[in-house]
Amino acid sequence: MGRPVVLSNGQLVVGLNEKGFVHDFYFPYVGQENLTTSRKIHHRIGVHVDNQFSWLDDENWHTELGIDSTSLTTSIVMRSDKFGLRLHFSDFVDTEKNVFCRLLNIQNLRNEKRDVKVFFHQVFEISNHGRSDTAMFVPDGPYLLDYKGRLCLLAYARNNEGKDFDQYTCGSYGIEGKEGSFKDAEDGELTNNAVEHGGVDSVLRVSQQLEAAAEAEIEYWVLAHSSQFHLEREHEFMKREGAQARLEHTKDWWKNWLAPAMLRIDKLPLSDDERSAVVRSLMIIKAHCDQRGGIVASCDSSIYNYNRDYYSYVWPRDGCFVIWPLIRLGLYKEARKFFNFCSDIQTEDGYLMHKYLSDRSIGSTWHPLMRGQRHELAIQEDETAIVVFMLGEYLDYSKDEEFTNEMFQKFVVPAANFMARFIDLDTGLPHASYDLWEEKFLTHTYTVALTYRALLVAVSLAKRFGEDQNSDEWENAARKMQQNSKILFNEDSKSYRKGILLDASGDITFDNTIDVSSMYGPMMFEFGLDKALTAQTAHAVESKLKDSCPEGGVPRYEHDNYFATQPQYEGNPWFVTSLWLAQYYIRTGRLEDARQLIDWALEHRSSTETLPEQIGASGGARVGVEPLVWSHAELVNTLLDYYG
Repeated sequence: MGRPVVLSNGQLVVGLNEKGFVHDFYFPYVGQENLTTSRKIHHRIGVHVDNQFSWLDDENWHTELGIDSTSLTTSIVMRSDKFGLRLHFSDFVDTEKNVFCRLLNIQNLRNEKRDVKVFFHQVFEISNHGRSDTAMFVPDGPYLLDYKGRLCLLAYARNNEGKDFDQYTCGSYGIEGKEGSFKDAEDGELTNNAVEHGGVDSVLRVSQQLEAAAEAEIEYWVLAHSSQFHLEREHEFMKREGAQARLEHTKDWWKNWLAPAMLRIDKLPLSDDERSAVVRSLMIIKAHCDQRGGIVASCDSSIYNYNRDYYSYVWPRDGCFVIWPLIRLGLYKEARKFFNFCSDIQTEDGYLMHKYLSDRSIGSTWHPLMRGQRHELAIQEDETAIVVFMLGEYLDYSKDEEFTNEMFQKFVVPAANFMARFIDLDTGLPHASYDLWEEKFLTHTYTVALTYRALLVAVSLAKRFGEDQNSDEWENAARKMQQNSKILFNEDSKSYRKGILLDASGDITFDNTIDVSSMYGPMMFEFGLDKALTAQTAHAVESKLKDSCPEGGVPRYEHDNYFATQPQYEGNPWFVTSLWLAQYYIRTGRLEDARQLIDWALEHRSSTETLPEQIGASGGARVGVEPLVWSHAELVNTLLDYYG
């Protein structure tokens, strides 16, 4: 399952699962150091009333997940007729403090006075494999402390009258045959075990009397910091302020952040549903932006249960596509931070590597440094080129010459020098690298088109800033790519190839796979000698890929087997590629066809308006991570194109 709710302030990220329980908890970097693990259970919430106990994810409770329309705050309703209770959670990550808050409204649905006990369970893994953490009760807070080294977490709750939690326990979790201290809650009483170390969890209890048909509020929060001393200062602040005041502050912060974009959004003839989708997508994008500049593809860790790694990395390509709608809507701060991030990670030779962590360290890869007996760079050249291209977009929209000139000197010059020289002399095209789907080593049509455009952007910036000593070399390389582009077109299928590969002996092999990116690249980056070739490629995409499965949409390319389980179809439809085809339709005046794909994307949102990476070819299963930030970026871009 994905994460239908992601709450974030750029340092602390909390992902809630389909039951509203905490399943991901990242700190102090977005997408890095997940302090929980999806391979084990989530943080539980339980209720004891009328001598009966229930965890809120069992069959007695009906849960409806909701999200505020203009802030990254939740409205989660859980109701049980058996227990006669309605619970309403307003959850948020504070935009100024590293604290996750749950403001719980409990409503008594019966006409009798009742004693309700609510149990909040915490299970963190600060150290690797949870083997040397400590959980302890601190009476002077009071609070529960979970710590290891320079990372500390504080859990606390109080009732409607301001009374602190009245019971607690700390225990062993997932080691030595022990399930966890959460089991201690199931009789309604906790043993007040004050400390445990190793693999640990903890539970605290809040008791609340409810009059007949009455309601009450419970506040719960988890603070994160590097030291217990700072935690205690923030804890005292929270106790003075209260969760309700911080909720209102957080809502105001999100409203103010959205304000520049709303000036543009409100001028567009969007339907209410489309407007909601755009605003929600912008907030999901922002949730994945680390305060220090990195933009993570997805904070959904559930994929680790059936794949080798997370998506919690900064891909330069994904990051650029993600900041594009922000740039178009006047939200420039995130773009500037991301460009600086890219400048910091750029190699001395001018290129960017496969992917990175939010702290700027290099991420995992499956790209080798050897191809047969030849040493090759383990890169995707499009990830370098897209940063240069997007900087040009930033300047066009923001008119920020000072920052762009700074980035031109720091990033663009070495990047353009690299791209202009990373060329196969026999073809005049970029040397082979891995494709944007991270799978094949080729000279890809998409990469060639983007590299061509990036070099021309670099030339334009050089002339603008009077720094054109290398611009002739850059422009000559770009023009040769365009002049030699015919080799990328397959006359048999009447479409651009996926790519070509020049081997050490000078022989060329062709990959004639029909790939949506081979249409999108020439279209978006205005590449090629004849626009008719792009139109023919779009026709091939329509004929072979569009609506090629019962769920509709468009897979990435022919026989795409990534998470595919039904080989009779070409592959699972992706939101990115489906919306890319919609963007082609918009550019060529086929608005009804574009409308079909836009509606397809809108119809496949979750109840909290999140989009996954893919939809299963048949049956409508949500496949891959959710949310995938790139999916949301393309939805916003497509709607802006449609109404622009």
